[in-house]
Amino acid sequence: MVLLDLSGLSYLLFGHEAGRETTRAQWLFAVAAFACALVLHRRPLVGLPAQVLLLVPAFLLLDDTTINQVGASWILLEVAMAASRPWHIWAGAGLVSAVYLAFTLGDRSVLAAIYGLFVVVGVPVLLGMVIRTTRELGVQATRRAESENRAARADERSAIARELHDVVAHHVASMVLRVGVARHVLPDADPRVTEVFDDVHSTGTAALADLRRLVAVLRDPIRRTDAALTAIEPGALPEALEAAVETARRAGLTVDASIAPEAGSLDVVRALAVLRLTQEALTNVARHAGPAARASLRVEVHDGDVSWSVTDDGGGVAPGLPSGGGHGLTGMRERVEVLGGRLTAGPVGGGWRVATTLPAAQPTMESA
Repeated sequence: MVLLDLSGLSYLLFGHEAGRETTRAQWLFAVAAFACALVLHRRPLVGLPAQVLLLVPAFLLLDDTTINQVGASWILLEVAMAASRPWHIWAGAGLVSAVYLAFTLGDRSVLAAIYGLFVVVGVPVLLGMVIRTTRELGVQATRRAESENRAARADERSAIARELHDVVAHHVASMVLRVGVARHVLPDADPRVTEVFDDVHSTGTAALADLRRLVAVLRDPIRRTDAALTAIEPGALPEALEAAVETARRAGLTVDASIAPEAGSLDVVRALAVLRLTQEALTNVARHAGPAARASLRVEVHDGDVSWSVTDDGGGVAPGLPSGGGHGLTGMRERVEVLGGRLTAGPVGGGWRVATTLPAAQPTMESA
């Protein structure tokens, strides 16, 4: 608004150079319009009637009403952008149109009056509606992106829950099996020991049933069951990573893998996370950098912390934030944050790099 007022001030000060003489009355109406614009620009529904009230006597008393017409047009633009109800816009446009036509239609031809009306009323309303629509679309896009991001994070948490169910169920089933074997190989054991065995066996069996019922809520009936997505034994992580790398190579990627032997000693939760991160990262390389890209997988273990990264050379594609319909990075961040890590992703060289460090699991008071 300050810039708009300054431009009007320049129009008045240097009008004589264009053959226009600025009168005292013109200065008076201009200053009033400037002040009204500055004071009421955040209250356009009040500012518009004020500008129109200045425009009516300006038409009656001045030969040059440009400043006051611009003031009314600008505040009409503000109304079109900010009005909460559509009728406010059309009422304001009708008010300015009525005043403009009342004082110009008799002095000009019909075509000239219509053209002037389009400039004074039509352009501000159209421009204001475009800006208003663009803002609303931007807000909707932001909300939609936030909703999709929350859905992606929830989907990843569901996947983690399903995987943890498989892991826990596997270990509980092993415990129940061992207790059952112990009951059979120790038929003459103390009754108190047998009672403990029976209690552990029944508790474990009930826990398995509860796990199955709970995970049924998380299961997506549309989701495809893939053997590559089932839980793995921690010691099998290097072989599982090699299998993921081989799958990427069959898709056309050139993958250089460096997997520390200590990766086989990771706990099952972090081992599963490393495998999922690798599968998602290599899939993203193939999707965004193309099958001609070269990728590098690094898995290292230092003092129990596992450092993981996947880097690609871009495959000749300009580096940038991966685009598309998926939410791979969102899911990867969710999985990493659950384990106390932080995922970094960004361009490097001519390609892209994702990396994280998963800290060693802290022992609980019971295990300590």
